[in-house]
Amino acid sequence: MKKSTLLLAGALSLAPVAAFAHPHVFIEARLEVVAGADGNIQELRNVWRFDEVFSSSVLMDFDKNTNLKLDPDELTQVGDTVRDSLVDYDYYVNMSFNGKTIKVNKPDTIHVDYKDGQLLMFFAVAPAEPMPMKGNKLSFGIYDPTLYTSVDFPTDADMVTIGDAFQGCKHEVVRPDPDEVIAENKATLTDAFFKDPTGTTMSKLFATRVDIQC
Repeated sequence: MKKSTLLLAGALSLAPVAAFAHPHVFIEARLEVVAGADGNIQELRNVWRFDEVFSSSVLMDFDKNTNLKLDPDELTQVGDTVRDSLVDYDYYVNMSFNGKTIKVNKPDTIHVDYKDGQLLMFFAVAPAEPMPMKGNKLSFGIYDPTLYTSVDFPTDADMVTIGDAFQGCKHEVVRPDPDEVIAENKATLTDAFFKDPTGTTMSKLFATRVDIQC
């Protein structure tokens, strides 16, 4: 596998951990939490825009016919690589139902585009089990436990809810302060986390998320 294929297979973390992490890939993201007519969470729609440096490395490695662009079949190959490789990481979705972690199903496809020198990915994932909204507390975020990739939501408007079932629900975009997280969790944030955060799940404490109470 080529270098960028390996990066796509293992990299794609959230910005607040920058004090400890050394991200090599940077993404500006949008997350849409969609409610179904039955009052359950239906899916999470993701839009990822990659930084120019990483995007150019993908272009160089996947541009088989060397025409300096990614043709439809090459874009499909990029999407398939990510779809197959991130399944074990739940596509970096951090989703909970009353505090219980909920896994996601593999998306049907990951759509990829290349515009203005940047790689774009569009995909939706569905919860692996029902998530009824009424009377429950839900939380949604995205983080890379390896801290190799920084995923940033530029504004609170980039984390939104869609669907009539959200009427009457309260939602809040939470951007944890790293210093406060450390102070509140110093008993559990061990030396092992700071030396190798990839071996823990503590990085999610620093991740931007949207909390919903219905």
